Amino acid sequence: MKLILAPMEGVVDFKMRELLSDLGGFDLCVTEFIRVVDLTLPRRVFMRYCPELLNGGYTRAGTPVRIQLLGQVPHVLAANARKAVKLGSHGVDLNFGCPAKTVNKSKGGAVLLKEPEQIYQIIKAVREAVPEEHIVSAKIRLGFDDDTNSTEIVDAVQSAGASSLAIHARTKRDGYRPPAYWEKIPPLLARLSIPVVANGEIWQVEDAVRCQQQSQCQDLMLGRGALATPDLATKIKAHMQGVEYTPLTWQEVVYHIVHSSMHQDENVSEKYFSSRTKQWLGYLKLQYAEAHSLFEEIKRLKSKSDVVAVLEKYAKSPSLDSNHNI
Repeated sequence: MKLILAPMEGVVDFKMRELLSDLGGFDLCVTEFIRVVDLTLPRRVFMRYCPELLNGGYTRAGTPVRIQLLGQVPHVLAANARKAVKLGSHGVDLNFGCPAKTVNKSKGGAVLLKEPEQIYQIIKAVREAVPEEHIVSAKIRLGFDDDTNSTEIVDAVQSAGASSLAIHARTKRDGYRPPAYWEKIPPLLARLSIPVVANGEIWQVEDAVRCQQQSQCQDLMLGRGALATPDLATKIKAHMQGVEYTPLTWQEVVYHIVHSSMHQDENVSEKYFSSRTKQWLGYLKLQYAEAHSLFEEIKRLKSKSDVVAVLEKYAKSPSLDSNHNI
């Protein structure tokens, strides 16, 4: 099985990809989407979204990273996709799943699920522009308001020449409300000969097992679940391989936050680390009771040094014999 770290806008940036891939378990990371309108973007934009390009397109831990593009003009997306792989991206992913209203109003993301023909034209143009050895993947939802045209959507993706497909098992209207309808994926698999990745509501190892069973997909994409449980990918891999694994303790999670590079980059603002840590604690609260009190302790702090000082009180280094990189 393969586990992919989902592209989460405003959350899974370079620093988060680096930290989560350091913890192990992931086979691929996908960047936040790069919005493409009517121009081929300059190199600096690709580097800003994907600094891993300076490392051959890999995270510090050696996990490959794929740039995701979002837009609606086929030939412009094709030109940017070509540039992305030339710069070192491990393939290109196309976003047809973002439910954000601002994105959909500009005819990007999930709104394109209403137009399978446009999806076809976009993927076809990108596939023709990108050298054959590079993967062109797509990420979709089951539909926009409902899933009545889901078969048309997946037919468009495959016939356009996509290499693989990730299906977030909800519609745009569903947003992120549980449940994810994994059971709606198998009828679509019957129409497809390309690899399919299931996505949505995988918070625990048990969810991953049920998702595989109900979706009939071996490969999974983790998003919010990986933020709530930073070693979730490793826990899932260990379970699937029958390997004994000792999960990270709360103190070890805090240690990894402190010793990540999230607060060590002089090119980011003073408030970056404090705001990102608070944001992340919002997810960690879902799995760690201690995150609630830590958030209360730092919620009024703005300086990274002040936040780090609090975190260091609770941080504990993982034991040397831990198996956190399965």
